This record gives sequence, C-alpha cells and structure tokens, in this order.
Amino acid sequence: MNKPIIEFKNFTFKYYSQQQPTLHNIDLKINQGEKILIVGPSGSGKSTLGHCLNGLIPFYYKGVVDGELIVKGNRTVDLDIFKLSKIIGTVLQDSDGQFVGLTVGEDIAFSMENDCTPQDEMKERVQKISEMVDMKKHLKSSPFELSGGQKQRTALAGVMIDDVDVLLFDEPLANLDPATGKQAIEIIDDIHRDSNKTIIIIEHRLEDVLYKHVDRIIVVNDGRIIADKIPHEIVASKTLIENGIREPLYVTALKYAGVNVSTDMKPAYLETLLLSEKQKKSVHDWYKSIEIYTDKNENEEILKMQDITFSYEKDIHVLEDINITIKKGEILSIIGKNGAGKSTISKVLCGFEKPDLGSVFLQGQDIKGKSIKERAELIGVVMQNPNQMISQNLIYDEIALGLKLRDFSEEEIDEKVRKVLKISGLSPFIKWPISALSYGQKKRVTIASILALDPDIIILDEPTAGQDYRHYTEIMEFLLEVNKLGTTVIMITHDMHLMLEYTPRAIVLADGKIINDTFASVVLTEDSIIKKANLKETSLYGLAGMAGIDDGTSFVQRLIDYERSTCR
Repeated sequence: MNKPIIEFKNFTFKYYSQQQPTLHNIDLKINQGEKILIVGPSGSGKSTLGHCLNGLIPFYYKGVVDGELIVKGNRTVDLDIFKLSKIIGTVLQDSDGQFVGLTVGEDIAFSMENDCTPQDEMKERVQKISEMVDMKKHLKSSPFELSGGQKQRTALAGVMIDDVDVLLFDEPLANLDPATGKQAIEIIDDIHRDSNKTIIIIEHRLEDVLYKHVDRIIVVNDGRIIADKIPHEIVASKTLIENGIREPLYVTALKYAGVNVSTDMKPAYLETLLLSEKQKKSVHDWYKSIEIYTDKNENEEILKMQDITFSYEKDIHVLEDINITIKKGEILSIIGKNGAGKSTISKVLCGFEKPDLGSVFLQGQDIKGKSIKERAELIGVVMQNPNQMISQNLIYDEIALGLKLRDFSEEEIDEKVRKVLKISGLSPFIKWPISALSYGQKKRVTIASILALDPDIIILDEPTAGQDYRHYTEIMEFLLEVNKLGTTVIMITHDMHLMLEYTPRAIVLADGKIINDTFASVVLTEDSIIKKANLKETSLYGLAGMAGIDDGTSFVQRLIDYERSTCR
C-alpha cells in the first residue's frame, strides 16, 4: 500500500472576511498514485480544499487555520507557495488567471524557463505536450485570443510539462466541448497510468470524468466531507442527488424505469454496468410506455440571421453563410466544438461585431443601423467569462446597475434584484462582495443581472459552466418560466445534459458553418454529426443498446419527453 502523499488532520479553515469557517474538521488521506474525484455543489468548499493543497491558502487567500495539512511529509505551514508548486501542479478553473506568457508556447514553457532548462530540451518538451492537448498549431498565438476550450488546454499543458508529484485539476472540463473534454480525461488517465502521479480532479461533470476509472469519489458539502467511497458505491447511493450533484444520465433513466440501482451492478461506468434480463425488460417496457411529446411553436419569427459571413482576419471566415430563423418564445441550443463560431454569433447579434456580409432581422426589421445600446433593450447577453461582465464591488449593486441606468425607481429595483437573487440561489449573499464568490457563483450573478432587465431575447454563453446540478436546474427552471411568458432563450453550450433536457432544437456548428439544425435527441446519436462537431455520444444511447432497443434516438427523445411531462 502506498503511503499518504496528502493528509488533512482535523483541518479547519476560515477566511478573515467571513464569520464561519468554509472548511470544518477535514480528515482525509490521499495516497501516492491515487486518482481522486472531488465533487460537491457550488460554494461547498471543494475549491477552497484545492486552494489549501496548492498553497493559495494561506499564502494568498488569508484566514485562520486549525489542524494540520501534510504534503509529502511536510506541514504546509512550514513550506511556501513556490515549494508547494513543485509538489502539486494546478490547472485553475479560470484559465485567464493562470497565463503569464505572451504566446501559448511561452506560457507552456514558463516553469522550465524558471528552472533554467536548456532551450533544445525546452522546445522538444513544449512540442510534445502541445501536441498531446491539440495546441501545436497555436504555439505563437496569444493565450488571451483563444477560445475558452483552447485556453483550458493551454493551462493543462503548462502544468503537465512540470514533473510534479500531484496534479490538481480544478474544473478541467468547464470550457471544453464534449469531445475535447473526453480527450482531456483520456490525457489525465494516460498521465496517471504512465507516471503513477497522484491525480486530484475537482469537477461538476461527474459522468464525463467517469469516462475513465477513478479510485475514490469524495463528496463535499457545507465545508464537510459527506462521503469518501469507491465510485460504484457513490453512484448507487442517494448521496449525489441529496447533495445537488448530477448523477450519470443512464442511472437516471434506470431509476425512471423502476430499476433499483445497486453497487453490485457496477453502475459508475457505462462499460461496466451489469443488467439482468429482468432489468433490461423493465427499461424496454418503460420506453414503450412513454407518450411522444409534441409542442410545435407556431409563433411569428422574432430573429433571423440571413447569409451572415464574418471574419476577424481578412479571408479567414469565422462564420460563413449562416442562416438561422428563430420564433418568438423558442428555446434552443447552439452547439459545436471550440472555435466553431458559436460565441461569435452572439457578438454579431448584439452588435459587438459587424458582419462582412448578410443581415440580421429583429421582429422583421433589419437592425444594421441599431447601436449596441439599442439592441441591448431587446437582446440580453450573458457572457462565458463572468469576470468580463462584472463592474461593481457588491452583488446587489451589480444586479441593480442595469436597472439604475434605465431609470427604474428604488422600490422597483429592490423588488427585481431580490427576485432574481432568490431564483439564482444567491439570496444569502446579497450583501457580499463579488470578490468573495466562487467562479460558479459569479456566473450566477451575471445571469441574474441580465434576467432582472426582462429582455425579449436572452443569449447565454455557457450558462452552466461552473454550476452544480441544483443551481443550474434552478436557473433553467426559472428560464423556462420566463420562456413560457414569451421570452426567447438561446443557449450557447457544451453541456449536452443541458441541451437534451431543456432545448428541443439544436443548431450545430463546425468550422463556422451550420452542419445541422435538428432535434436535440438526434444530435447526440448520429455519428456523422458527433464527429464533425466534436461532440460525444450520449450514454442514453448506449443504455438503449444494452436493453435491446434498436432505435436509440427514439429512446433518448422519449426520456426527454418523460422528463418534460412528468418531472416539471
């Protein structure tokens, strides 16, 4: 048995700015060579746990520490952040906060430059690592010009290049498209298998991490360790749902079908799942019993993009011949791989960028001459990175800002702010400074600030990045209510759970072109679309095959229909 490389002993931490501890009496051992997944809802303390490991606490984020944290035989209070960084390498949740180089290549090489690594060796290692994370073609690009997924891959490479004992990944999948996220998990698994390094992954997207084996899952909530067990035991228990964590979709489907999911079924990974003939029949019978859901939108057109072409650089089209018609009250997803042009579509709609060719029509009127401010009266946008939207120090002031600029009365402002704070799960933090929030909580602040303005159309760029299942469900259920009142909702997302559950229609982009505009259930079951758009086949499709259901697409669609008719 390997010795512990990390050990928390009755460890408690309280930020100076808060009255109560964020972590309570943590007792935890992580052995050399283990691969650990830490999950928990937003604000549960799991990121704070990570900050304690990499030295950001107490050397950057100040507070009161009780108990001990021992890393590789040393108490962390006897080390410094530099020494810890040579033991534990971290990929941060917010990639922008990690970049130091002017180019991708420089950023990846940064730690080797500090160690005075010979240039020939440095170049060779940068080439090798950048190829592993599919960034070899971008070595001369600025990190800040990359898409969200490309930034994440660059940060991943910068950590992988250093020969540390422990690799800590804080939300590594947050900004990655499904196929790239799958590759990232494969890379992490390869590193673990080939090097015997200790791997710690902090992530909301549990099913995506469980694409590959992990040794233990640690569930954190309210600053405490709720469970520390092997994956099969965690997935079979009620722990995930009770703590606001999304269980694998195929497990949800099994429960809908009346199957009692137990540890001996080996349910943590679809490839290990064991189903008896009786259980297969239960899934099949449930599938046949679901009524097909039909809800055709007969409303008038509210938004149209006609023959849109756009380039950031001459002759390099980011968008090409884009034609989209959206009806009033529709809710849909725009999906595709990193760099496909999804976020650029929102910039063109809002007037942040002007198309080279084509027109945008809003309620039948060409809006070419409308300013950003005029468009903002009708189209609200929640950007992918919350730090790019926030301008106030306090949560209340940030959400109230747009209302103040529109001359609402103080009473109206207070009513609207408190309403969206409640819906967004932020009411307990109403007087908090934004700087004290996690990345996921900041995301909810930006969504709340737009929802408070009641726009006709709301565009959300990666709305669930950094969100736990409970909070993103609360936000989406609120958006559904807003949608029912006639607001059109467009989501740019990598979250395939979100697309399947909430948006009947999906527009699929690849290399700046629309390759399909179809039902969400079709997108994740049709191989040609999956490959072109860097997506990943849904586990529901795999479950259908295991249960002997020939039409996997129909199975996926009927599960969605069941959730819409029964669970809402």
